[in-house]
Amino acid sequence: MLEFLQGFSYGLFLSCLPWFLVGLVSPRRALGTLRPSRWQVVIRYWFAVPFLAGLLWLTSLWGGFGPSLGGWLAGLVAVAVALPLERRLRGWWGNRQQRRLDAQHERDVAQRQAKQAHDAREAGEEILDPDHPPANADAVILALCDAKKRLLAVKQPALAQQADRLYSRYRKAIAVLLERFEVGELAFERARSLVAEVCFVAVDNLTTMASQASGVAGVDGNLVRQRLAREGDRLSPAERLALERRLALVEDTHRHLRELSGRNETALTALDNAAVAMARVDTRRPQASVSADQALGDLQRFVARAERYSRSL
Repeated sequence: MLEFLQGFSYGLFLSCLPWFLVGLVSPRRALGTLRPSRWQVVIRYWFAVPFLAGLLWLTSLWGGFGPSLGGWLAGLVAVAVALPLERRLRGWWGNRQQRRLDAQHERDVAQRQAKQAHDAREAGEEILDPDHPPANADAVILALCDAKKRLLAVKQPALAQQADRLYSRYRKAIAVLLERFEVGELAFERARSLVAEVCFVAVDNLTTMASQASGVAGVDGNLVRQRLAREGDRLSPAERLALERRLALVEDTHRHLRELSGRNETALTALDNAAVAMARVDTRRPQASVSADQALGDLQRFVARAERYSRSL
Protein backbone atom coordinates (compact mmCIF):
# COMPACT_ATOMS: atom_id res chain seq x y z
CA MET A 1 0.00 0.00 0.00
CA LEU A 2 2.79 2.44 0.86
CA GLU A 3 4.55 1.62 -2.40
CA PHE A 4 1.35 2.45 -4.27
CA LEU A 5 0.99 5.78 -2.43
CA GLN A 6 4.58 6.71 -3.21
CA GLY A 7 4.10 5.96 -6.90
CA PHE A 8 0.74 7.73 -6.89
CA SER A 9 2.27 10.87 -5.37
CA TYR A 10 5.06 10.90 -7.99
CA GLY A 11 2.66 10.40 -10.87
CA LEU A 12 0.21 13.01 -9.53
CA PHE A 13 3.02 15.54 -9.12
CA LEU A 14 4.33 14.96 -12.63
CA SER A 15 0.83 15.37 -14.12
CA CYS A 16 0.42 18.85 -12.64
CA LEU A 17 2.59 20.61 -15.25
CA PRO A 18 0.77 19.22 -18.35
CA TRP A 19 -2.63 19.97 -16.85
CA PHE A 20 -1.45 23.43 -15.85
CA LEU A 21 -0.39 24.22 -19.42
CA VAL A 22 -3.65 22.81 -20.81
CA GLY A 23 -5.61 24.92 -18.33
CA LEU A 24 -3.80 28.10 -19.31
CA VAL A 25 -4.81 27.53 -22.93
CA SER A 26 -8.36 26.33 -22.20
CA PRO A 27 -9.54 26.41 -18.56
CA ARG A 28 -12.61 24.32 -19.37
CA ARG A 29 -10.48 21.34 -20.32
CA ALA A 30 -8.55 21.31 -17.06
CA LEU A 31 -11.31 22.21 -14.57
CA GLY A 32 -14.61 20.66 -13.62
CA THR A 33 -16.17 23.86 -12.29
CA LEU A 34 -19.18 25.46 -13.91
CA ARG A 35 -17.38 28.76 -14.57
CA PRO A 36 -13.69 27.92 -15.02
CA SER A 37 -11.02 30.60 -15.04
CA ARG A 38 -7.24 30.74 -15.32
CA TRP A 39 -6.93 31.79 -11.69
CA GLN A 40 -8.56 28.54 -10.69
CA VAL A 41 -6.09 26.67 -12.90
CA VAL A 42 -3.15 28.38 -11.15
CA ILE A 43 -4.53 27.67 -7.68
CA ARG A 44 -5.35 24.06 -8.44
CA TYR A 45 -2.33 22.85 -10.46
CA TRP A 46 0.32 25.15 -9.01
CA PHE A 47 -0.60 24.89 -5.33
CA ALA A 48 -3.45 22.52 -4.38
CA VAL A 49 -2.58 19.35 -6.34
CA PRO A 50 1.22 19.60 -5.76
CA PHE A 51 0.53 20.09 -2.05
CA LEU A 52 -1.68 16.97 -2.04
CA ALA A 53 1.00 14.98 -3.90
CA GLY A 54 3.68 16.14 -1.42
CA LEU A 55 1.47 15.25 1.53
CA LEU A 56 0.90 11.73 0.16
CA TRP A 57 4.65 11.34 -0.45
CA LEU A 58 5.52 12.40 3.10
CA THR A 59 2.98 10.06 4.70
CA SER A 60 4.31 7.08 2.73
CA LEU A 61 8.03 7.58 3.48
CA TRP A 62 8.11 5.66 6.76
CA GLY A 63 7.76 2.27 5.11
CA GLY A 64 7.66 0.43 1.81
CA PHE A 65 10.26 -0.61 -0.74
CA GLY A 66 9.91 2.25 -3.24
CA PRO A 67 7.21 3.52 -5.57
CA SER A 68 5.24 0.94 -7.52
CA LEU A 69 4.49 1.08 -11.23
CA GLY A 70 0.73 0.85 -10.62
CA GLY A 71 0.90 3.85 -8.32
CA TRP A 72 2.82 5.81 -10.97
CA LEU A 73 0.22 5.04 -13.63
CA ALA A 74 -2.70 5.75 -11.27
CA GLY A 75 -1.20 9.12 -10.32
CA LEU A 76 -0.66 10.07 -13.96
CA VAL A 77 -4.33 9.40 -14.90
CA ALA A 78 -5.87 10.54 -11.59
CA VAL A 79 -6.73 14.04 -12.81
CA ALA A 80 -8.14 12.75 -16.11
CA VAL A 81 -10.42 10.36 -14.19
CA ALA A 82 -11.40 12.88 -11.51
CA LEU A 83 -12.44 15.68 -13.89
CA PRO A 84 -15.52 13.89 -15.38
CA LEU A 85 -16.56 12.76 -11.92
CA GLU A 86 -16.22 16.30 -10.62
CA ARG A 87 -18.27 17.70 -13.50
CA ARG A 88 -21.00 15.13 -12.93
CA LEU A 89 -21.06 15.79 -9.19
CA ARG A 90 -21.16 19.56 -9.66
CA GLY A 91 -23.91 19.19 -12.28
CA TRP A 92 -25.97 17.07 -9.92
CA TRP A 93 -25.49 19.54 -7.10
CA GLY A 94 -26.33 22.48 -9.39
CA ASN A 95 -29.52 20.76 -10.58
CA ARG A 96 -30.46 20.06 -6.97
CA GLN A 97 -29.94 23.69 -6.04
CA GLN A 98 -31.90 24.82 -9.10
CA ARG A 99 -34.81 22.55 -8.16
CA ARG A 100 -34.74 24.09 -4.70
CA LEU A 101 -34.80 27.59 -6.15
CA ASP A 102 -37.63 26.67 -8.53
CA ALA A 103 -39.65 25.22 -5.65
CA GLN A 104 -39.01 28.33 -3.57
CA HIS A 105 -40.00 30.52 -6.52
CA GLU A 106 -43.24 28.58 -6.95
CA ARG A 107 -43.99 28.98 -3.24
CA ASP A 108 -43.29 32.72 -3.47
CA VAL A 109 -45.56 33.01 -6.50
CA ALA A 110 -48.32 31.11 -4.70
CA GLN A 111 -47.96 33.38 -1.66
CA ARG A 112 -48.08 36.49 -3.85
CA GLN A 113 -51.16 35.19 -5.60
CA ALA A 114 -52.84 34.46 -2.27
CA LYS A 115 -51.95 37.94 -1.01
CA GLN A 116 -53.21 39.56 -4.20
CA ALA A 117 -56.44 37.60 -3.94
CA HIS A 118 -56.83 38.65 -0.29
CA ASP A 119 -56.14 42.30 -1.15
CA ALA A 120 -58.64 42.12 -4.00
CA ARG A 121 -61.29 40.70 -1.71
CA GLU A 122 -60.57 43.39 0.88
CA ALA A 123 -60.95 46.04 -1.83
CA GLY A 124 -64.31 44.58 -2.86
CA GLU A 125 -63.09 43.08 -6.14
CA GLU A 126 -64.35 39.73 -7.32
CA ILE A 127 -61.92 36.89 -8.07
CA LEU A 128 -62.43 35.06 -11.34
CA ASP A 129 -61.76 31.32 -11.32
CA PRO A 130 -60.76 30.40 -14.90
CA ASP A 131 -61.39 26.68 -14.32
CA HIS A 132 -64.87 27.23 -12.85
CA PRO A 133 -66.61 30.19 -14.54
CA PRO A 134 -69.81 31.55 -12.96
CA ALA A 135 -73.01 29.73 -13.85
CA ASN A 136 -74.49 32.78 -15.63
CA ALA A 137 -71.27 33.67 -17.45
CA ASP A 138 -71.73 35.43 -20.77
CA ALA A 139 -69.27 35.73 -23.66
CA VAL A 140 -67.29 38.52 -21.97
CA ILE A 141 -66.78 36.57 -18.72
CA LEU A 142 -65.82 33.40 -20.58
CA ALA A 143 -63.29 35.36 -22.63
CA LEU A 144 -61.82 36.83 -19.43
CA CYS A 145 -61.55 33.33 -17.94
CA ASP A 146 -59.66 32.08 -20.98
CA ALA A 147 -57.30 35.07 -20.96
CA LYS A 148 -56.56 34.68 -17.24
CA LYS A 149 -55.90 30.97 -17.72
CA ARG A 150 -53.39 31.72 -20.48
CA LEU A 151 -51.56 34.29 -18.34
CA LEU A 152 -51.35 31.94 -15.37
CA ALA A 153 -49.98 29.22 -17.65
CA VAL A 154 -47.02 31.45 -18.61
CA LYS A 155 -46.32 32.45 -14.98
CA GLN A 156 -47.72 35.97 -15.13
CA PRO A 157 -49.96 36.25 -12.05
CA ALA A 158 -49.61 40.03 -11.82
CA LEU A 159 -50.95 40.45 -15.34
CA ALA A 160 -53.66 37.85 -14.72
CA GLN A 161 -54.96 40.04 -11.91
CA GLN A 162 -56.11 42.52 -14.53
CA ALA A 163 -58.67 39.94 -15.65
CA ASP A 164 -60.14 39.98 -12.13
CA ARG A 165 -60.31 43.76 -12.15
CA LEU A 166 -61.98 43.80 -15.55
CA TYR A 167 -64.45 41.19 -14.35
CA SER A 168 -65.35 43.31 -11.29
CA ARG A 169 -65.77 46.47 -13.38
CA TYR A 170 -67.86 44.63 -15.95
CA ARG A 171 -70.17 43.16 -13.30
CA LYS A 172 -70.54 46.56 -11.66
CA ALA A 173 -71.36 48.32 -14.93
CA ILE A 174 -73.97 45.70 -15.85
CA ALA A 175 -75.52 45.93 -12.38
CA VAL A 176 -75.86 49.72 -12.74
CA LEU A 177 -77.46 49.26 -16.16
CA LEU A 178 -79.99 46.80 -14.75
CA GLU A 179 -80.91 49.31 -12.04
CA ARG A 180 -81.34 52.24 -14.39
CA PHE A 181 -82.90 50.62 -17.48
CA GLU A 182 -85.27 47.85 -18.34
CA VAL A 183 -83.89 44.79 -20.10
CA GLY A 184 -84.78 45.05 -23.77
CA GLU A 185 -84.73 48.83 -23.94
CA LEU A 186 -82.72 50.33 -26.75
CA ALA A 187 -80.59 52.37 -24.33
CA PHE A 188 -79.84 49.28 -22.24
CA GLU A 189 -78.77 47.18 -25.22
CA ARG A 190 -76.66 50.01 -26.63
CA ALA A 191 -74.86 50.65 -23.33
CA ARG A 192 -74.30 46.96 -22.68
CA SER A 193 -72.82 46.44 -26.15
CA LEU A 194 -70.42 49.36 -25.63
CA VAL A 195 -69.31 48.03 -22.24
CA ALA A 196 -68.82 44.57 -23.72
CA GLU A 197 -66.81 46.00 -26.61
CA VAL A 198 -64.42 47.76 -24.21
CA CYS A 199 -63.98 44.49 -22.28
CA PHE A 200 -63.31 42.53 -25.48
CA VAL A 201 -60.60 45.03 -26.43
CA ALA A 202 -58.99 44.47 -23.02
CA VAL A 203 -59.32 40.69 -23.46
CA ASP A 204 -57.48 40.94 -26.79
CA ASN A 205 -54.70 42.80 -24.99
CA LEU A 206 -54.53 40.10 -22.30
CA THR A 207 -54.36 37.37 -24.94
CA THR A 208 -51.57 39.20 -26.74
CA MET A 209 -49.72 39.60 -23.46
CA ALA A 210 -49.98 35.86 -22.81
CA SER A 211 -48.65 35.05 -26.29
CA GLN A 212 -45.69 37.41 -25.95
CA ALA A 213 -44.89 36.24 -22.43
CA SER A 214 -44.87 32.61 -23.56
CA GLY A 215 -42.10 33.41 -26.03
CA VAL A 216 -39.68 34.38 -23.25
CA ALA A 217 -41.09 32.14 -20.51
CA GLY A 218 -37.95 29.99 -20.51
CA VAL A 219 -35.50 32.91 -20.43
CA ASP A 220 -34.39 34.19 -17.02
CA GLY A 221 -33.44 37.82 -17.54
CA ASN A 222 -31.89 38.13 -14.08
CA LEU A 223 -29.64 35.14 -14.72
CA VAL A 224 -28.49 36.59 -18.04
CA ARG A 225 -27.67 39.92 -16.36
CA GLN A 226 -25.72 38.13 -13.64
CA ARG A 227 -23.69 36.16 -16.19
CA LEU A 228 -22.87 39.31 -18.13
CA ALA A 229 -21.84 41.08 -14.93
CA ARG A 230 -19.72 38.23 -13.55
CA GLU A 231 -18.23 36.72 -16.69
CA GLY A 232 -18.27 39.66 -19.08
CA ASP A 233 -14.50 39.65 -19.58
CA ARG A 234 -14.18 35.87 -19.84
CA LEU A 235 -16.99 35.29 -22.34
CA SER A 236 -16.21 34.80 -25.98
CA PRO A 237 -17.51 37.50 -28.35
CA ALA A 238 -20.11 35.12 -29.84
CA GLU A 239 -21.40 34.04 -26.42
CA ARG A 240 -21.52 37.60 -25.14
CA LEU A 241 -23.42 38.74 -28.24
CA ALA A 242 -25.91 35.88 -27.82
CA LEU A 243 -26.52 36.80 -24.17
CA GLU A 244 -26.96 40.48 -25.02
CA ARG A 245 -29.47 39.63 -27.75
CA ARG A 246 -31.34 37.35 -25.35
CA LEU A 247 -31.47 40.09 -22.75
CA ALA A 248 -32.62 42.64 -25.33
CA LEU A 249 -35.40 40.28 -26.39
CA VAL A 250 -36.59 39.89 -22.79
CA GLU A 251 -36.51 43.63 -22.14
CA ASP A 252 -38.34 44.41 -25.38
CA THR A 253 -41.04 41.86 -24.53
CA HIS A 254 -41.47 43.33 -21.05
CA ARG A 255 -41.77 46.80 -22.58
CA HIS A 256 -44.58 45.58 -24.84
CA LEU A 257 -46.26 43.96 -21.86
CA ARG A 258 -46.14 47.24 -19.95
CA GLU A 259 -47.65 49.09 -22.91
CA LEU A 260 -50.52 46.60 -23.19
CA SER A 261 -51.03 46.73 -19.44
CA GLY A 262 -51.31 50.52 -19.66
CA ARG A 263 -53.97 50.19 -22.34
CA ASN A 264 -55.96 47.90 -20.06
CA GLU A 265 -55.69 50.46 -17.26
CA THR A 266 -57.28 52.96 -19.66
CA ALA A 267 -60.09 50.48 -20.32
CA LEU A 268 -60.60 50.04 -16.55
CA THR A 269 -60.85 53.81 -16.14
CA ALA A 270 -63.38 54.00 -18.96
CA LEU A 271 -65.53 51.32 -17.31
CA ASP A 272 -65.38 53.19 -13.98
CA ASN A 273 -66.39 56.44 -15.66
CA ALA A 274 -69.25 54.68 -17.45
CA ALA A 275 -70.54 53.15 -14.21
CA VAL A 276 -70.43 56.52 -12.42
CA ALA A 277 -72.11 58.33 -15.31
CA MET A 278 -74.87 55.76 -15.62
CA ALA A 279 -75.41 55.77 -11.86
CA ARG A 280 -76.24 59.48 -12.11
CA VAL A 281 -78.95 58.83 -14.67
CA ASP A 282 -82.35 58.86 -12.94
CA THR A 283 -84.98 57.07 -15.01
CA ARG A 284 -87.46 56.50 -12.20
CA ARG A 285 -90.73 58.40 -12.03
CA PRO A 286 -90.60 61.06 -9.24
CA GLN A 287 -92.79 60.40 -6.18
CA ALA A 288 -93.22 64.07 -5.23
CA SER A 289 -95.82 66.17 -7.05
CA VAL A 290 -93.94 69.46 -6.49
CA SER A 291 -90.32 70.52 -6.56
CA ALA A 292 -88.06 70.43 -3.52
CA ASP A 293 -87.87 74.23 -3.16
CA GLN A 294 -91.62 74.56 -3.30
CA ALA A 295 -92.13 71.78 -0.76
CA LEU A 296 -89.65 73.39 1.67
CA GLY A 297 -91.29 76.82 1.26
CA ASP A 298 -94.76 75.44 1.92
CA LEU A 299 -93.49 73.63 5.02
CA GLN A 300 -91.89 76.81 6.44
CA ARG A 301 -95.04 78.85 5.84
CA PHE A 302 -97.12 76.19 7.56
CA VAL A 303 -94.82 76.23 10.61
CA ALA A 304 -95.05 80.05 10.83
CA ARG A 305 -98.85 79.94 10.66
CA ALA A 306 -98.94 77.21 13.29
CA GLU A 307 -96.93 79.42 15.67
CA ARG A 308 -99.30 82.40 15.15
CA TYR A 309 -102.24 80.12 15.75
CA SER A 310 -100.70 78.96 19.05
CA ARG A 311 -100.18 82.59 20.27
CA SER A 312 -103.75 83.61 19.38
CA LEU A 313 -105.04 80.89 21.67
